[in-house]
Amino acid sequence: MKAHKIFAWIAIAIGAIYFFVPLIGTFEFSLRMRRGAYSFDAYQSVFTDAQFRATFGFSMLMALVTIIVGMFLIVPTAYWVRLRLPQMRPVVEFITLLPLVIPAIVIVFGYLRLYNSSSWIPFTGSTQGTNILLTFSYVTLALPYMYRSVDTAMRTIDVRTLTEAAEILGAKWPTIMFRCIFPNVMSGVLSGAFITFAIVMGEFTMAALLNRPAFGPYLQLVGANKAYEPSALAVIAFAITWLSMGLIQLVSRFGKLSPARP
Repeated sequence: MKAHKIFAWIAIAIGAIYFFVPLIGTFEFSLRMRRGAYSFDAYQSVFTDAQFRATFGFSMLMALVTIIVGMFLIVPTAYWVRLRLPQMRPVVEFITLLPLVIPAIVIVFGYLRLYNSSSWIPFTGSTQGTNILLTFSYVTLALPYMYRSVDTAMRTIDVRTLTEAAEILGAKWPTIMFRCIFPNVMSGVLSGAFITFAIVMGEFTMAALLNRPAFGPYLQLVGANKAYEPSALAVIAFAITWLSMGLIQLVSRFGKLSPARP
């Protein structure tokens, strides 16, 4: 038994070294911008860059819109499949897994082919239309994670009983959805939202090919032209991802503790 514990701790130590040593090295290098001394000059240079603020704000806005659109698309779909169309569950799961199989560059080229300025729906003919198309692209990328988070949360409640009880009390479909279902799957929605946020903030391919001022292309641009700022941006990006993961764990813990709402 002790040998198993020793091997387990060795494996954990190796994993921690493999993960943290490169990150520590990146952080240490980001502090070397001032010759002969450690400083946060690289971080100051990043945060005072107008392009950083513009691209970060744009991606934050796109992440928020993507989360809202994904939430209103996926929660009713998962609810309806679980309540009325259980035989369609394998089909829906297969469809939601497709973005993991199809490369992002293939998806965005398909969108450009279908929605270019000379098509019936010319999304790329205007800035607002291109932003809408980018939102749909992000929703597609986040679909596997958002759907599974919501579906997992929906498994913990008795959807049929909640629906029948609400119908007996005279509730209509919108009331059932927003007063009964949404509050009970909010932990799953928030988990999917934080994953979606991390995906949108770091995504490069779709934003670059659609020529939108997002944070991902900005990371690539800085990495190609500067020395210390890319390391600072890498640490910032890791911090955003870790924050999202921490919030997911926090939401999941509170979701397990809170009872289902009638």
